Amino acid sequence: MNTPALYRCRIMHRRPGPPRYRFAYRAFFLLLDIDAIDAACGVSPLISRNRFNLLSFYDADHGPHDGSDLRTWIDGVLAEHGVALAGGRVRLLSMPRVLGYGFNPISLYYAEHRDGTLRAIVAEVHNTFGEHHVYVLHENGEAMDWRATREKAKQFHVSPFFDRSGTYRFHVMAPGERVGLGIRLYDEAGTLRIATALSGTHRPLNTRSIGIAACLVPLMTLKVTAAIHWQALKIWLRGATFHTKPKPRRPNRS
Repeated sequence: MNTPALYRCRIMHRRPGPPRYRFAYRAFFLLLDIDAIDAACGVSPLISRNRFNLLSFYDADHGPHDGSDLRTWIDGVLAEHGVALAGGRVRLLSMPRVLGYGFNPISLYYAEHRDGTLRAIVAEVHNTFGEHHVYVLHENGEAMDWRATREKAKQFHVSPFFDRSGTYRFHVMAPGERVGLGIRLYDEAGTLRIATALSGTHRPLNTRSIGIAACLVPLMTLKVTAAIHWQALKIWLRGATFHTKPKPRRPNRS
């Protein structure tokens, strides 16, 4: 699937309990080649790079979070895990800032070798405390099967209703006419604690698709942040156990 693209998505969270709870909300994501972000942000007057607009992509929201080059960062992270792309394509699936405000619960980097095979998926997770952690899914530099389930030990505090133990299982769909992501958290006994799913449909990135998405989900990133706090309050009122936030682990990638 060519980039740039816009995906109109639905995000679902389900906890088997106790207490049992489920909610869903709409959002939209951009799929960008990290080596062609300037070109992507030039397709419409409604999107910009590193400056205010209806939609904006800010380098400092991603990767090293200091505005430095994303390609250099991702190549360095992958090298730490024995993955080399030989100049292959890296695409980023992420929410943009909307009217200057941004929050990304999760962004995905799809990293391909020069030969076109998938070599890594990097999941960049943010919490509402301004912290982030990177989970690198890989096969020690070998080609990966998109259909495989991959596991990672939980290393990062996201929800106040779960401690930092357990194992994530990631299911990732190759971005095409549809995009998909499923994440399930299991405790040490193998019991499912929470399931999260993202599914979306492809649109070319242009003025029309941006305008429609912004009308369908106005003030999206602000609403996502508000929804996280509102749903947390409702879960707490149902009697969920509250866990205080621990200090983040270093390094912030695993």
